[in-house]
Amino acid sequence: MPPRPRMLAAAITAALAVGAQAVPAAAADGAATGPSATTSRGVEIPAFYTPPSELPGADGTVIRSEPLPLALSLPGIDGPLPGRATRLMYKSTDANGEAVAVTGAYIEPAAKWRGDGPRPLVAVAPGTMGQGDQCAASMALEHPLRLNGQTVSVGYEDLSVYRLLLRGVAVVVTDYVGLGTTDRLHTYVNRVDGAHAVLDAVRAARSLDSSSVTSESRVGLFGYSQGGGATAAAAELQPSYAPDVELSGTYAGAPPADLTEVTEAIDGGDLAGALGWSLNGFLQTEPALRPIADRYVNEAGEKALKDLSTMCVGDALFAYGDRSSTDWTKTGQSLGDIIRAEPALQAFLAEQRIGSRKPGSPVRVATGTSDDLVPHPQARRLAVEWCDKGAKVTYVPVVLPGVGSGLLNHFAPLLADQGNAISWLTDRLSGRPAGSNCWSMPVQP
Repeated sequence: MPPRPRMLAAAITAALAVGAQAVPAAAADGAATGPSATTSRGVEIPAFYTPPSELPGADGTVIRSEPLPLALSLPGIDGPLPGRATRLMYKSTDANGEAVAVTGAYIEPAAKWRGDGPRPLVAVAPGTMGQGDQCAASMALEHPLRLNGQTVSVGYEDLSVYRLLLRGVAVVVTDYVGLGTTDRLHTYVNRVDGAHAVLDAVRAARSLDSSSVTSESRVGLFGYSQGGGATAAAAELQPSYAPDVELSGTYAGAPPADLTEVTEAIDGGDLAGALGWSLNGFLQTEPALRPIADRYVNEAGEKALKDLSTMCVGDALFAYGDRSSTDWTKTGQSLGDIIRAEPALQAFLAEQRIGSRKPGSPVRVATGTSDDLVPHPQARRLAVEWCDKGAKVTYVPVVLPGVGSGLLNHFAPLLADQGNAISWLTDRLSGRPAGSNCWSMPVQP
């Protein structure tokens, strides 16, 4: 691996590990080890994550739940700080209309909610975690950093979760379709799968006995990068898919709204491995694309796709940073070239576009002006398209200097803007009306 991605991987791992702890390869989760338990890169995936053969009919129905020990927790007078966590599995519907089990976690905060109204709920959609089941965000709450010689997984979303809990906001985190659950592959950046998983997580949280939120609690969505795409898609689909989940506000940071442009941007960059996660997920959702893949993907590409299917972000940085997709094709074409040559791929990616529907509630779109990993122009265009449809949009360009690294250009705005994003969202959860700066878009960077 070239030096730059190796150094970046080490830096990101160190910077993002909140309360990091190394765990042994065996019995990493210390949970159920029955016949349904599996192993991914030396990490035992508890039997909890294996879905039952039959699923309930209603979306958001809790299939099972159990206590989830938080890695960063302190004893408190009224219970553990910052809260009491529950691991959960709930029913959702995938992009093909099929029933699917999704896992996640709900955290009941110890802090009191000091805003107006009952305690609110925020659904956190994680940023890119990877495609291996051991990368799931619910597991990262228990093990913020895994280092076992076979995988590197960093629970960087724990920071946003804890910041919300300290404000007295209840939090539900989704693992997305196929991440954690052992019956299928994670459908990375799939617009419909991500949106449904987020909205059904809200429904699941409301029904838990351990939850103090009710149908009267205000609801917000919070996500950056992959999570920003999932919350943006959820805001669009909520009126039709989940009219019972009324949203007070949605934060969509660095949303990958146009996957064609994002594909071009990440190819040959720090997170080139995400190309493999995308393609793996697309092929699972739409098997009709398999003949196209068979025509173009060479032996090295097939090996990379299989390898990446069990990797987390840290693994992909080490193994595939700066790799070009031309190394994976029989023709020497890039994935972008192949998309331009194949109408079926163009049509599939057009279906993944976010921005064609009007969100039914206020949205805050933030994007780093130097972000060249999830390109700033396509994220800005999402805000413009929503404004044109009459949505109530707060657009925030995060102006930071470019540093020559796509990964750092993408990651820096997450930290720089996170506090402001949480403040904007908690204002909505307190009932304060949202403004809109759509009028200023012609002069906004």
